[in-house]
Amino acid sequence: MKIYNNYNDNAKIILHYGDSNKFLRTIPDNSVRLIISSPPYNIGKEYERRIGLVDYLGLQLPIISELFRILRKDGSICWQVGTYVENGEVYPLDIFYYYIFKQYNLYLRNRIIWHYRHGLHATKRFSGRYETILWFTKSKKYIFNLDLVRIPSKYPGKRFYKGPRKGKPSGNPDGKNPSDIWEIIKEDWRTKIWDIPNVKANHPEKTIQPCQFPIEIVERCVLAFTKENDWILDPFAGAGSTLIAAALHNRRTIGCEKERRYYQISKKRIKEMDEGVLKRRNIGTPVYSPTVNEKVAQIPIEWKKRNNKNGKKK
Repeated sequence: MKIYNNYNDNAKIILHYGDSNKFLRTIPDNSVRLIISSPPYNIGKEYERRIGLVDYLGLQLPIISELFRILRKDGSICWQVGTYVENGEVYPLDIFYYYIFKQYNLYLRNRIIWHYRHGLHATKRFSGRYETILWFTKSKKYIFNLDLVRIPSKYPGKRFYKGPRKGKPSGNPDGKNPSDIWEIIKEDWRTKIWDIPNVKANHPEKTIQPCQFPIEIVERCVLAFTKENDWILDPFAGAGSTLIAAALHNRRTIGCEKERRYYQISKKRIKEMDEGVLKRRNIGTPVYSPTVNEKVAQIPIEWKKRNNKNGKKK
């Protein structure tokens, strides 16, 4: 699969090495169905210089202006952000970004909470275990393919117990709406919810990129908000997760990355995807499946004692 460096309307994958501000100007108006990215959080990672919050947000304004121009009238923006911390105080970036996007009269459809179990441990406040995805649409006409992202119902056999539909299934046979919380819970091996772990050391997708986007999160947005052959854009491509997720589902995709080594990682991962050897966590994969012994070990000790006592022969 050929990877183009500059915009080409006939391309399947475009991965530009360079600055987003300049590159975005080469993309035609109203051409992209979905823009999805996790922008720099201004927390002092190796690829960014930490600056004041107001200055940081000011740097994002020209990029967001270009994104609005590029986005189709029936398109969506998914902007995933965390928090900015200064002098021990937490500033939720999604709140600040909300007002920026509203300057362009975009419509906020969901504030999606991505909850995960593992991360850095705080000592002077509770440890952060979620990030936020702001889903905006450019107009009141937009794509939402709910049936492609439904999850199994908790009680699939549940039926109406009275009324004209008594005895008939009370839920959608194709599953339920996954809601606006994409969660990792303690007993994820017994659930069918949207289990999406963050990319840490033991994750199959892990690269040297320190703030890597899980492919699975992008896949869900790709399926829900686009059609086949639509253009999908990530102005901060990083390790290439957006481009991979788009290509896996027959979408055309554009990414931009200014850090040379991350650009090379993206190219490598796209090539591995094309060859069928890319290491990744397939969509819907359970986070963890305990053994029988581990399941038994989770039974409260007092319950075990009581059960053994009741089962003793006299």
